Amino acid sequence: MAGDAKVVFVFGSNLAGRHGAGAALWAKRFHGAVYGRGQGPEGHSYAIPTKDWDVYTPLSLERIKVNVEDFKDYARRHPGKTFQVTRIACGRAGYKDAQIAPMFLGAPINCKLPIEWKKILGDGRAPEGFQT
Repeated sequence: MAGDAKVVFVFGSNLAGRHGAGAALWAKRFHGAVYGRGQGPEGHSYAIPTKDWDVYTPLSLERIKVNVEDFKDYARRHPGKTFQVTRIACGRAGYKDAQIAPMFLGAPINCKLPIEWKKILGDGRAPEGFQT
């Protein structure tokens, strides 16, 4: 996946762009995420802010939703790319899958969402954009 320019690794970030652990560190090491850039596309990755500038404080659900909407708009404008979305905000930011997954309803079909979200987002009829 790291070598395929058409696959974009989507991860949760802090606004300071300190990609020091978890999916953010993976994005920095293998997908071109840049230290100091905490939002948007870079290399073969896309950072969705889920934590504040101090890197410890989670953003509010409302703020994360705005950031997810920005990402979904970006994904719609880039239909030739596949976006591999991680369980953003469900690790170090401390939110539950059930709080974050619904933010991705209506994501374009080129977004592959985490399998853990399937039982939340679909009951045999996956919503638009849901991929296993």
